[in-house]
Amino acid sequence: MPKIYYTIPLLLSLLFFRSDTQLPSGFVYVKDYIPNIHVELRYFCSDNFVGTHIDGYEAHTCILSKAATLALQKVQKELNKQNLGLKIYDAYRPQRAVDHFRRWAKDVNDTLMKQDYYPNVAKKDLFVLQYIATQSRHSSGSTVDVTIIDLKTQKELDMGSSYDFFGEISWVAYSKLTKKQLENRQMLQRVMLNNGFRNYPKEWWHFTLRGEPFYNHYFDFPIQ
Repeated sequence: MPKIYYTIPLLLSLLFFRSDTQLPSGFVYVKDYIPNIHVELRYFCSDNFVGTHIDGYEAHTCILSKAATLALQKVQKELNKQNLGLKIYDAYRPQRAVDHFRRWAKDVNDTLMKQDYYPNVAKKDLFVLQYIATQSRHSSGSTVDVTIIDLKTQKELDMGSSYDFFGEISWVAYSKLTKKQLENRQMLQRVMLNNGFRNYPKEWWHFTLRGEPFYNHYFDFPIQ
């Protein structure tokens, strides 16, 4: 289980319900539709490749397009039959968060989290190698970063690499893994693709709804 560090204001915000901010039409709060889904938004805390809370994540609240949420609901129901479930690392991501990543990337001397997230990749190459983008599909509201957990132990299944690890070991086609790790990855790919999502070849956790409703529309409303 990763260590998650919260600042005092962020920790206090967890004590309260989300605000009643009106979401744009077509967006929903995921837990309203999938109450038993696990959420661990890494950009709301400091356990991420930047090493700090990311702009736009004002609450530990998961937002997606309604279409993506309904597809994810089907995935959750299928996994629940096997005493498994989804954990979400990231869903809708404001454009201001992507801009935060861009500012961070320009500071080549800030390598606080390099050993944990990109030990074999030069920071200056993260955009060139397409691990980070200037515009993210997440900002269109139908992309989600997920893994599978065992509902009995609440532990994540072993996928062979950690979330947001920038390297070949995280690629969907990477095969130098144990038999169990390969099986776990294949199960995640299968259940997501069979329920309307497509994958991103360089990140085993990253999926986008096919026929997403807001294609190439990059939203910037904060997560509240």
